[in-house]
Amino acid sequence: MTLAEILASLFPEGHAVTVRNGLVMGSGPFDGGRIQVVGVDGDTPLGVEGALSLSRAVLDTVRAGERTPILVVVDSDSQRMSRRDELLGLNECLAHLAKALLLADRSGHPTVGLIYGHSAAGAFIATALATRVLAALPGADPSVMDLPSVARVTKLPLTKLQEMAKSTPVFAPGLDNMVATGAVHAILDPDKPLAVQIRDLIARMEPGDVRDRLGEERGGRPVARGIAAAVADQARLG
Repeated sequence: MTLAEILASLFPEGHAVTVRNGLVMGSGPFDGGRIQVVGVDGDTPLGVEGALSLSRAVLDTVRAGERTPILVVVDSDSQRMSRRDELLGLNECLAHLAKALLLADRSGHPTVGLIYGHSAAGAFIATALATRVLAALPGADPSVMDLPSVARVTKLPLTKLQEMAKSTPVFAPGLDNMVATGAVHAILDPDKPLAVQIRDLIARMEPGDVRDRLGEERGGRPVARGIAAAVADQARLG
């Protein structure tokens, strides 16, 4: 689905969501109130200005204090890999955006990510993965790091990583692997009204981050939950 099709399905009566320089911002009627929409469209790389603009929109929603749900729509490239953005502290700007979304969640604003195109690396982490619940539409193509990049970082041969990715989802990009690891909570049906599906996701939200449990149940991360629990227990004892 395109962003225009997504917005039409979410807001059949109209909306005030706009796209400028690849950044999505605005709101529309939702479940008797309104939902704030922010995000990235058109496979746009997320740079300093974009991260700060999205952060401001999220924080403005928190300041309004009405516990308005926030929908983060994502079709981005990775973060903008330019020397200028790196020197201006792009890593801190992306972290600020992620923390703004976490703050919104803790302040009572349900945060839902919706990936419908591509996304990778820091841009994926700071937007889609920073929401309480992440949904996807068929055809989405998320990745934290592609295998050639993993090979450069780990110094492992690409052929070995490709073989490992066949049985270990944490090594592999793509929607199916993100679902298996619990990173993506649900795949939505584009033939049904998205407003209803988003509303149901919000209604079924559980306290805290359940991605480790989902990864264990789906077999994509069979030991991560247990290890995280053991580390937390050791920290409490210490």
